[in-house]
Amino acid sequence: MIFRGPRRRKGSTAIRRSVPVRTFSDWGDPAPGFVEADLVFHSGPYAKGAFSQTLVLTDVATGWTECAPLLVRDQTVLITALAELRKLLPFPLLGFDTDNDSVFMNESVHEYCLRDNIELTRCRPYRKNDQAFVERKNGAIVRKIVGYRRVEGLQATRELAKLYSSISFNVSIRAGPRDFGRRAW
Repeated sequence: MIFRGPRRRKGSTAIRRSVPVRTFSDWGDPAPGFVEADLVFHSGPYAKGAFSQTLVLTDVATGWTECAPLLVRDQTVLITALAELRKLLPFPLLGFDTDNDSVFMNESVHEYCLRDNIELTRCRPYRKNDQAFVERKNGAIVRKIVGYRRVEGLQATRELAKLYSSISFNVSIRAGPRDFGRRAW
């Protein structure tokens, strides 16, 4: 007997087609609350096995950035982390712009955004410049602090969460509007 679950869900391809594309030049001058999101892998030199990842949210208008480590790559865990990060933002979350990763492009995230009136958009496939705001912060914050080493296990992920909470305000308050992480902190 094969367990198929309670109902058939739309595949990420169907969701992806329904989510509008936003490019770097489409941003114009948005109000605070429109964020770009990305996941940073902490796999070390080999992406085999289980390892932690960091969800990075960067507000396009202000440069405000929040990070949360994820123990596993799962849409439910991602939504829980997003809900927690929303509480830390000094403004309401109005828009959520992601890449085309299946952890973002799925029915759970789509329904979460619809339910909370969050505009969900995505970048063009294989175009990192479409998410220049968050990509810059990936290097300026996550890689600068955590580096490229492997982070795995519950204890290491908890320590990463403590690290992010201790630097969160300092990182975001020093980043001016559209600063892209250029200032040293």
